[in-house]
Amino acid sequence: MDIGIDIGGTFTDAVLRGMDGSLRSLKVPSTPDDPARAVGQALQRLLGDGGAEDVRRFLHGTTVATNAILENTAAPVGLITTRGFGDVIELGRMTRASNYDLLFGPQTPVALIPAARRIEVTERIGADGTVWEPLDEAEVARAAKALEAEGAKAVAICFLFAFLDPVHERRAREIVQATLPGMAVSLSSEVDPAPREYERTCATAFDAALKPVMSDYLGRIETIIGAVGLGVPLQVMHSRGGLLGAAAARDKPIRLTLSGPSAAAIGAAAVLWEAGFTEGVSIDVGGTSADVAVIRGGAPALRMDGMIGTFPVRVPTADVLAIAAGGGSIAWIDDAGGLRVGPRSAGAAPGPACYGRGGTCPAVLDASVVLGLVDPARFAAGELPLDADAAAAAIEREVAGPLAMGLREAAVAIHRIINATMAEAVRAVTVARGVDPRELPLVAAGGGGGLHAYAIAEDLGQTRIVIPAAPGVLAATGLLDAPLEHDAARGFGRLLDELPEEELCAAIAALVAETRAAMEADGADPDRAETMLTASASFVGQGHSLEVPLPHGAAEPRAAIRDGFIALHRATYGHAREAPVRLVALRAVQRLRVIPVPPRVAAGGDAVRTRRMAVIAGLAEEVAVVPRAALRPGEILQGPAIIEQDDTTVVVPASWRVTAYPAHLLMERPL
Repeated sequence: MDIGIDIGGTFTDAVLRGMDGSLRSLKVPSTPDDPARAVGQALQRLLGDGGAEDVRRFLHGTTVATNAILENTAAPVGLITTRGFGDVIELGRMTRASNYDLLFGPQTPVALIPAARRIEVTERIGADGTVWEPLDEAEVARAAKALEAEGAKAVAICFLFAFLDPVHERRAREIVQATLPGMAVSLSSEVDPAPREYERTCATAFDAALKPVMSDYLGRIETIIGAVGLGVPLQVMHSRGGLLGAAAARDKPIRLTLSGPSAAAIGAAAVLWEAGFTEGVSIDVGGTSADVAVIRGGAPALRMDGMIGTFPVRVPTADVLAIAAGGGSIAWIDDAGGLRVGPRSAGAAPGPACYGRGGTCPAVLDASVVLGLVDPARFAAGELPLDADAAAAAIEREVAGPLAMGLREAAVAIHRIINATMAEAVRAVTVARGVDPRELPLVAAGGGGGLHAYAIAEDLGQTRIVIPAAPGVLAATGLLDAPLEHDAARGFGRLLDELPEEELCAAIAALVAETRAAMEADGADPDRAETMLTASASFVGQGHSLEVPLPHGAAEPRAAIRDGFIALHRATYGHAREAPVRLVALRAVQRLRVIPVPPRVAAGGDAVRTRRMAVIAGLAEEVAVVPRAALRPGEILQGPAIIEQDDTTVVVPASWRVTAYPAHLLMERPL
């Protein structure tokens, strides 16, 4: 058996899958004060009184790294940098996230490293990669002691042009660790070996800030899985959509910043593949947020310029757009008397009013209950019965009364607003990037995806919706299908034509050797893994670069990079310049894929089909309520209907029909 557990803002999702595809899933409320506690609770319930000896893999996705940065709970960091460049992290790019806000917070992560914890030392690597000024080792030792006195628990070392020659950064780390034994240290030449000193400094500072936090957290998870008798190593999802061993995750925790959303994108790609599609767009609607991703070629699209909040985190990530829209999004009246939904969320505690835990604000889930779309007695497999009266009272008090409208009308309005917000997010990753969403199937995931999918699809002109076997825990099932993956990079910043072929080949060989060693450290056979190479390149004078695929084993990699870059530049921008090509960086990736095991829904043809009143697409009518287990493979269900299962509810309007398959549902709307 394989176990995957993913932590979300409202629920922690867990799945246990047998090698025959049988799937057991559950959701437990997240424990924000101690996220690992919810993991332990989920693991205990999955295994019950036995079965630990049959577990083959334990896989984990978490938002702990991202939340530590966003909530400013990461470790205090000190920065040691080249003399004259201590304010790089405060100056940033001199841009504003919003040009028209009169009140706005810091646009750079100044709070992470205030001026008192930024110390400059004498050293200089030139733009040609040679040592212009030697490192003053005594200054580094004094800087380390000064940072300790200022309360730093981790140190980021970021020297100018260190990505060309890391000798000064590596020596500085030795000095810091000798001066302050046990201090966490991150080097920019290892975290982000590429030009643009602000982005490199940010990534290095965040990596250092996360090391103590993630080391403690991963240690707790390892203790928990050991306590229940699991004899397997912990593997963690990283931002690219692959898995890392715990040791590699501790070494570079910045790679974990989009762990959970990346897992959901991997799960969406797997279910699309099983349904016969290689392209699509997914929306994973949870309690706090909705994550939107585009799937291309059977895998999530990647981006090299990730963000956490408004801060750049330049590590390869699955291209996932997260918006503050979910079942817990609160409906409220603004100062102009207009109805708004979100971005504030009721969270897991106290939660929406219908949770009965003291929440008084009406949320999207409350509207779903009022509209009859969610059965209060069956929510979360009946483990969290909902209070329909409390939901109605909250909407009446906060929305219907102030706007002088009926209760049902107010609930419909809440749904329309949140549906429009989600549809706009899908447009942002498709239409805004030149992709026609009408040609793509929509994967509806998360506990709320099935409730809102039809409205989103109709808004965008989509005619196909794919519902996974266990949509409410897609991020957890995505962990089971993710490959073990390691990457390594080296910065260059040199003209391609001036780079000797033998030096380029040697650099490629060294990167591949580094990733193979990382695979072996995780107990995997690197000979079974596929190797992928990319070159970050630009024309001379350009500030940004393109990622060019490089065939592994190319006899003349220099020509392959040049030709590939020019072709990609022409395809991306419609033209190519008559200018020399600059090699910015090389990256090697080793990926060991797992053989996918399509999950199957347990047969249950005797499950009771009922009917109830519900409001679908603004129309109140009695509709069929069908347990998903009652749908036989090949059966076609014509809307209007509601399909219920333990982890989600799927709404099917009259204009849609559903075809049941063993591992997914396909909703279609005739043109």
